[in-house]
Amino acid sequence: MKLFGRARSSASFRVRIALNLKEIDHELVSVDLRAGAQHDPGFLTVNPQGLVPVMLDGENILTQSIAILEYLDEKYTKPPILPVSECDKARVRALAQVIACDVHPLNNLRVLKYLEHDCGLDEIDRRRWYCHWIAQGLAALEALINDDARSGRFCHGDTPTMADICLVPQIFNARRFDCPLNGFPGLMRIFDRCMTNPAFDQAQPERQPDFD
Repeated sequence: MKLFGRARSSASFRVRIALNLKEIDHELVSVDLRAGAQHDPGFLTVNPQGLVPVMLDGENILTQSIAILEYLDEKYTKPPILPVSECDKARVRALAQVIACDVHPLNNLRVLKYLEHDCGLDEIDRRRWYCHWIAQGLAALEALINDDARSGRFCHGDTPTMADICLVPQIFNARRFDCPLNGFPGLMRIFDRCMTNPAFDQAQPERQPDFD
């Protein structure tokens, strides 16, 4: 199994966490996003979107981090990252998608480059854009966590799920852009708890060989 990604890619970070939680042997293949390696013809034959992560499992080519997480959870069932009941699964997926669908796409590298080169936004305005959408998403997620008895030590219950796997990389990115996080005490408690788990800790960007 090979994972094509990059240390700072939050979507790649999600998959690294899941691979570590499930103790799946894999090889990490670095794709230099800032140098544009994701647009090389060879990479585009693997993923025409020109995005990471991409996972190769034998002859199977898997793209999109949430789809990869679900694939791993179905193929390697222990420990599960989705609950058993349909309703609880739907809740965890919804919590994860607050980050993966509503926050992250507005703040990823290609959007920031577009804001800089095509819209002419300077670094201050790009940071304002970034932190605005972080605050919007995390405020909603904080409310969803605090107002539901199914929340526990983690976003859902007392073991890590897909929701936590999406939350942690987003907090890393928010800190990188100096976004205020003091308004999200529930999420930060969960984040701190996740980071005591070696699967999360070893997946963080600073611990990857291609961190820059």
